[in-house]
Amino acid sequence: PVTDGSRELHSLCAQLEFLLQFDLKEKKSFFGQRKDYWDFLCQGLARCRQEHEGIHFVTSLDKLKTPVGRGRAFLRYCLVHRQLAESLQLCLLDPESLCEWYYARSPFLSPKRRAEILGSLYELDCVTFHLAL
Repeated sequence: PVTDGSRELHSLCAQLEFLLQFDLKEKKSFFGQRKDYWDFLCQGLARCRQEHEGIHFVTSLDKLKTPVGRGRAFLRYCLVHRQLAESLQLCLLDPESLCEWYYARSPFLSPKRRAEILGSLYELDCVTFHLAL
């Protein structure tokens, strides 16, 4: 199993975060806080009208104050529960939402690249992650 001490885990999470932040449009909340991929994931999963346990879990953690921290916790939760590919796929279903959140260079806007990314993430479902949440 992959644990918190794994160098590969840190590399994987950094790459995932890079993909989710790459060419992300700058958006601000009502109070002026910069929105991040966490906000994109929340909106995408809410659009599917599904209560995602990962979102519920992360929002219940009082120590997490920033969207980046919440996004990182969500990625870890999804890895442990083998839900990362499915959760991201749900967020990538709506082309209008993708264009609302990402500029044209984002790999999520390319159907071919999106399929490659999701295919790789689905392969991670075979890996066991024992991470501190």
